[in-house]
Amino acid sequence: MQFLDRVSKFLNLVLVWIAGCFLVAMVLLTCSNIFLRIVWVPIMGTFELMGFFSAIVTAFALGYTQIRKGHVEVDIVAQRFSKKTKNILNVVNSFICMSFFAFVTWQIAKYGTTLWETGEMSETLRIIYYPFTYAVAFGCAALSLVFMVDMLKSLFPEKETEK
Repeated sequence: MQFLDRVSKFLNLVLVWIAGCFLVAMVLLTCSNIFLRIVWVPIMGTFELMGFFSAIVTAFALGYTQIRKGHVEVDIVAQRFSKKTKNILNVVNSFICMSFFAFVTWQIAKYGTTLWETGEMSETLRIIYYPFTYAVAFGCAALSLVFMVDMLKSLFPEKETEK
């Protein structure tokens, strides 16, 4: 399980770095477009690129955010439960989330295949859609992996070693 945890953390760290690069590109693109609009020469396809890049940023940051427990969590009721009950709830929650995002991955990849087969392209820049669709599916798969690792950690907690 430690190997799977390390693989998940490394994969999601790489993805969040890629997401960060795309976020920097979005900032540079936005600033450049604002500056160039002043001289009446805006960058063509900025809207399309921002859409593609934001999809990558969002999908690639999901798993890392889950590893860091950065998603919103409401635990007003659960904090009163015993440790065993909390552990059972964590297993159930992780299983449901893992299953959901595995299904989402499958459906998005299926949609990406449809886009690939039809040759769908963006309107202005004529960029093909399916690589971005597959990238979003990959980000969801990485999140599903994180939930699987969380579930396994809850099912088989590691015993703390005494120092």
